[in-house]
Amino acid sequence: MEALGVVVNPIAGMGGRVGLKGTDGKVEEARRRGAQPRAPERARAALRSLRNRDPDTAVYTAAGVMGERAARDAGFDPVVVYDPADSDDHTGADPARPSDPAEAETAATDTRRAVRAVLEHDVDLVLFVGGDGTAVDVAETLERVEGDADDRTPVLGVPAGVKIYSSVFAVTPEDAGRIAAEFDRVAAREVNDIDEDAYREGEVRAELRAVVPVPVADDVQSSKQLASGSVDSLAAGFAREVEPGRTYVFGPGSTVGAIEEELGLEPSPLGVDVWRAGDDDDRGTLLARDAAEAEILEVLEDPVTIVVSPIGGQGFVFGRGNHQISPPVIRRADEIEIVASAEKLDGIDALHVDTDDDDLDEELRGWTRVRTGRFTTRLVNVA
Repeated sequence: MEALGVVVNPIAGMGGRVGLKGTDGKVEEARRRGAQPRAPERARAALRSLRNRDPDTAVYTAAGVMGERAARDAGFDPVVVYDPADSDDHTGADPARPSDPAEAETAATDTRRAVRAVLEHDVDLVLFVGGDGTAVDVAETLERVEGDADDRTPVLGVPAGVKIYSSVFAVTPEDAGRIAAEFDRVAAREVNDIDEDAYREGEVRAELRAVVPVPVADDVQSSKQLASGSVDSLAAGFAREVEPGRTYVFGPGSTVGAIEEELGLEPSPLGVDVWRAGDDDDRGTLLARDAAEAEILEVLEDPVTIVVSPIGGQGFVFGRGNHQISPPVIRRADEIEIVASAEKLDGIDALHVDTDDDDLDEELRGWTRVRTGRFTTRLVNVA
């Protein structure tokens, strides 16, 4: 590849671990809760992977934490084609070069302007770092600048946001770098987004926002499938086997929610709940509902079981929509229970993890048993 455009949304994903389920309009709240940026490091990982394979790629990007820093850290000498500090509506300190990436004040307009700027340099691919909201900004800019869908520049997402429902993202940052270096054809893929306010209230309202060309590769994830089937028998079987005195961390989703309902709890469908099983007639204790990472860690008492269900169509167990179940939380658990209907597993080739901790990801990989019913399990590979 001769030329690459790089655009980083530095605040993408900051709301995940602190339980905000997204960052749109919630940046200050995320900072108040102690959120840390994840997009800059993910950008560096993707660009290092690219440079290992194609060090001569010319990189065009935006200033500071919007791409320049990550590119330089990865060993490139990037050409800066956009600086938010130069925009007409910018006021105050330089948002592109703050001392701390968490202090960046970039907005969707900066993403759009940065994409427009890199496109002016005839790049072969736009590599963006963010979530579904960032993907929408990139896709809509592509449409405005280049018009005809058949002639648009390919794009590829490095997953960093809380919401990753679109099929334009690589599975991991390292995969994104490899794909950028090696792809030789593209295919049309969907950009989806959801209403974050409704998402925080437990309702998923997904909308197809665009169709864009994306490199063809095995490690580009699928769109999330929103349909679900009955998991009553699975929930009943799980509830029958809960261990008195054990702490259970219940991840998001309707499958895990059905287990909670079977236990007499009111689940937070898109949040994380923590419950300690009681003895005999004791129904147990709800320790935290819709909890952030810090709240989960505060109430955990050994032994600990984490209960999660893979995202339909994608197969992610950790790293998509459940960032509150962070590496420190996962390492506290002596048991991880993955639950899914047989129908959901039929649409998944393999399970995936993307926790931001390479050592933990490696520990989690391999063949694992997934509970599919009251008495049934299936052996599935975590790739």
